[in-house]
Amino acid sequence: MKVSVDSAVCIGCGLCASSCPDVFEMDGLIAVVLAGDISPENEKCAAQMVKDCPVNAIKAG
Repeated sequence: MKVSVDSAVCIGCGLCASSCPDVFEMDGLIAVVLAGDISPENEKCAAQMVKDCPVNAIKAG
């Protein structure tokens, strides 16, 4: 599984970084993905962030 963050859409709320810190971190006011391929143990969390991002800035694929 791969995810990406659209930096033009991200509002920097930090939900993804606080809920799924093994996948996301904040780079200033924008969330970024730590790794290209998400490990199997972090896939569920990453998939949940795709659903929970308040502005749909996180995409799977």
